[in-house]
Amino acid sequence: MMIGGKRLAAAGALAAISILPLAPWTTVAAPASSASSRHMHIDCEYSRLCPDLANPQEVYGSEYVGHDEPSLLFYSNTPGSGNQMRYDMKLPSDPPASNPMKRSYNFELHGAFWFGMALCDTQSFPEQVSTCEPNSDTNIVDPAVSPNHPGTAFLELQFYPPGWVPWPTWAVAVGASSCDPTRWCAAMNVFSLLEDPVNGTFQNASCAAKVGIETFEFAFVTKDGVAQAPANPLDATLTSFTPDKARDLFMKSGDDLQVSIHDTKNGVQAQINDLSSGQSGSMTASPDNGFAQFKYAPTGDSCQAIPYAFHPMYSTSSEQTRVIWAAHSYNVGFSDEIGHFQFCNGAAVPATPFGVDSSGNPIVCPAGNTEERGNSEEPTEGAGEDDFCFPASQALRIKVQGCTETNTGFDGVSYEAAWPDGNRGLHPTSLLFTSPRFGSDYKQTYDRTAFEADLPRIEFNTCNRRTGAGCTLIPTTDDNAPAAFYPFFSTTSSRDTCNWQFGGSIPDSTNEFGQNNQYGSLLLLTYLAFGGNGATIKRYNDFRGVISNPC
Repeated sequence: MMIGGKRLAAAGALAAISILPLAPWTTVAAPASSASSRHMHIDCEYSRLCPDLANPQEVYGSEYVGHDEPSLLFYSNTPGSGNQMRYDMKLPSDPPASNPMKRSYNFELHGAFWFGMALCDTQSFPEQVSTCEPNSDTNIVDPAVSPNHPGTAFLELQFYPPGWVPWPTWAVAVGASSCDPTRWCAAMNVFSLLEDPVNGTFQNASCAAKVGIETFEFAFVTKDGVAQAPANPLDATLTSFTPDKARDLFMKSGDDLQVSIHDTKNGVQAQINDLSSGQSGSMTASPDNGFAQFKYAPTGDSCQAIPYAFHPMYSTSSEQTRVIWAAHSYNVGFSDEIGHFQFCNGAAVPATPFGVDSSGNPIVCPAGNTEERGNSEEPTEGAGEDDFCFPASQALRIKVQGCTETNTGFDGVSYEAAWPDGNRGLHPTSLLFTSPRFGSDYKQTYDRTAFEADLPRIEFNTCNRRTGAGCTLIPTTDDNAPAAFYPFFSTTSSRDTCNWQFGGSIPDSTNEFGQNNQYGSLLLLTYLAFGGNGATIKRYNDFRGVISNPC
């Protein structure tokens, strides 16, 4: 791992960056005797739930794959479209738990899906100005014109599928898991980046070891809107990542939800109303819930958490309202986190608390076993893809053994024809959600939609991001062949309302928008060059196709 240009020791890397809470793996002193009060944070070098960086090799010292995030973005030049919106949605359902090797499940397809928004964080990338006026398009600063863009964070309201290894068993190692055998849960996540690209510096190594360079703030959506424990990664504990069935909002598959994201005086708030159960939950990115920004200090060893109310960055949502450190060009939108789960067949992997051994090294799928469903010939590809592995015995309901980090071979379940396709006996149903509406009465509509996939960013073995050569709409496997499948968006009519769905070719679709061709053409974005004193670079990190909003 690279921090401030210096690589940390490879051996026991997990222990070195302190993402695990229990001895002998932790290197952060625990001030209290209770394990639930020990420091714990999710590190974005390993987590599958963090936004993909435009240039992760600057931060982590190498390229990586795993943040495959096909997205649907919503654009409007009308004030208010960037800071207050509401979606209607229906949670997907899984097929029966019997014969799980012949079926696919939501946790195998996506670690989470989420709704997002750009936020202010004056201590985040690019570290050039000390102010950020919330809810204002004065924050639109093109890096090609000036490096003085206000510091930016990104909000993801994430939903976690049920049935497999539970939180917090491996949440802190890789991020995301199941809260319950059959029910969904949700959490507010806020991400910032402690990097100054103009001067070529990062947060000091001591602080980075405690909170990361790409910081991850986390709080489950609770029924009373109060966080279980501090959300920020310096003060977070085991309790922060442990579901509380008495306090957290749990939702059944198939439930109809009303989801809103809007600003308050205390910070941006996510509100979920479960119309099926009558229950509600919320979370506000406020100091009272332990949200904080981190004082940027590239030298020394200080690590100061500053209580902070995160507010929306922009007034509108357009092609110009982006998070300039992220691979994606998004502000307001939906995304699915795919490309992680793989089967580990053959001998059982050991049951360990966090998918790591006693030295903090990831548990790897045993050599000679296979990773693909029903394939008895192809060996696993080893560390870097088949690690953070768990036996079926640790699953809450769907008893399958699998590995969870990245899928460099693009041959895991996310790249099989295992997505929603109308076959409810074998595959999940699709999530259904409306295009958001904004304004004080949630009646205004976004006039444009963009399909966006960060495939160039993750196809680093075949894609030249400077020229676009070798970048493909369907990723390339280790055998230099197209992946067997890549999911796409379509629309359907539900209760006389236009809804989006995601997966394969679903029988009741009204428009598939060219299937994989919907992601459009290569998108050239301008980024600040690391250590370039304000100079810029251009990179192809995404495919994007913009259309008139059909819903």
